[in-house]
Amino acid sequence: MCRVSVCIATYNGENYIEKQLKSILAQLLPMDELIISDDGSQDRTIEIIEGFKDVKIRLFLNPDKRNVVKNFENALSKAKGRYIFLSDQDDIWESRKIDVMLYYLRRYDLVVSDCSIIGIEDSNKIHDSYFYLRNSGKGVLKNILANTYMGSCMAFNRFILERSMPFPDKIPMHDWWIGLIGEVFGNTVFCPEKLVKYRRHDNNSSPFVKLKRYTLLEKIKFRKNIVLPLLKRWLVCLSDSAKFKYQS
Repeated sequence: MCRVSVCIATYNGENYIEKQLKSILAQLLPMDELIISDDGSQDRTIEIIEGFKDVKIRLFLNPDKRNVVKNFENALSKAKGRYIFLSDQDDIWESRKIDVMLYYLRRYDLVVSDCSIIGIEDSNKIHDSYFYLRNSGKGVLKNILANTYMGSCMAFNRFILERSMPFPDKIPMHDWWIGLIGEVFGNTVFCPEKLVKYRRHDNNSSPFVKLKRYTLLEKIKFRKNIVLPLLKRWLVCLSDSAKFKYQS
């Protein structure tokens, strides 16, 4: 088993992917891996990725095209690492990200760091703290009502990965699901250090950008599609635990 698996879902990311991959690869050790699942890019994304010629990069194609949740699930299904990091294609990692996150992962099952928010240009800082902007923090009910688990700032151990997979159908976003799995089954922490420059622009897949576009009915549906599978998975694990104790 390798130490770290970084999982990225890509789609038409030629404008930013090279800089992001450089910021990640600079922090990986030889035994680590960078898993990329591509959603059928029509631009130079694949060409740029293959141009790195780095043995740590493992590139796969997502069979469920144009679906960001399935794209991340495809990447996560290939991960061999003890610790799994999620990454967007258009951000920039700060140089201490992996070291700081691994420090927390020695004591917690899932960690999410703060990040600064930038625009199309790297120097265009939109906001200094995502945590402050979104009132980020722990709590099952809090994060059901308003998710503050930012996927591009998350890392977790294999225990959380195994509890999260496979993703239920129709969950609104992968990071929301994994964050709540961490809340219910593990021990999570919010790290105050800003370890990512999160890029906000019109082509983001994150619901953070599109939050105000959803109707009330859609928001209710999203929560139904994530709470019911979460409850079902908790009951299954509870049942399995009871059977194990009985057999022992």
